[in-house]
Amino acid sequence: MTDKTDYVRRLGDNVLVLSQRLSEWCGKGPALEEDMALINVSLDLIGQARLWLAYAAELEGAGRNEDQLAFLRDAHQFHNLLLVELPNGSYADTLARQFLFDVWHYFLLEGLCESSDARIAEIAQKCFKEVTYHVRRSTDLMIRLGDGTEESHRRMQDAIDALWMYTGELFTADALDQVMQANGIAPDLGELQQKWQQHVTEVMREATLQLPASGLWMQGGGKQGRHTEHLGYLLAEMQFLQRTYPGASW
Repeated sequence: MTDKTDYVRRLGDNVLVLSQRLSEWCGKGPALEEDMALINVSLDLIGQARLWLAYAAELEGAGRNEDQLAFLRDAHQFHNLLLVELPNGSYADTLARQFLFDVWHYFLLEGLCESSDARIAEIAQKCFKEVTYHVRRSTDLMIRLGDGTEESHRRMQDAIDALWMYTGELFTADALDQVMQANGIAPDLGELQQKWQQHVTEVMREATLQLPASGLWMQGGGKQGRHTEHLGYLLAEMQFLQRTYPGASW
């Protein structure tokens, strides 16, 4: 049960941290429609985080709930991908990060819909509907901006080049991933990588962007609780109210 708890909590951590990052754009987007769209994605992700963390809390059986898992853990107790904790940077950086994550998230949830754990399959099916829109949106923006003006093309290419080193962790299976796959709970990350690579390659081609050279040094460690310095600052802001006023409620 511990392995499954850790895995489900990891799923929740990914979308919780990315939701917090995207919320930082509220009121700062380049256009009103984009501002609203990006914040809606953030709200979708925080709703998904609540589903995963609530289930993790049940599996844990320690009397904690999803709020306590979100607001009362330190950085080393989070096991999200490094990609999702990176600073937003420019809007191009945010969109490129979202695209790379959305495609991975889509195919991951597609696999989790067939999980041997009925609750995981149920949550994945609910999330999959929202993420289908997310990946459609970020794919469209990658193509429009990559094949847009000279400046938009340059910014998108620079963003992809900078973020590429973090994509390896999406498919690096650790002991936990292997146990989940062996038990039919999670999909094979190798197969997921093939689907991700195919979609990303097709989009990059249509966007007139170049895929970074394969074999580039890849960053990792987030899934094991080893994070960049950025996560600590993100959590300090996200957890401030609960840490300052323990047990506060509306």
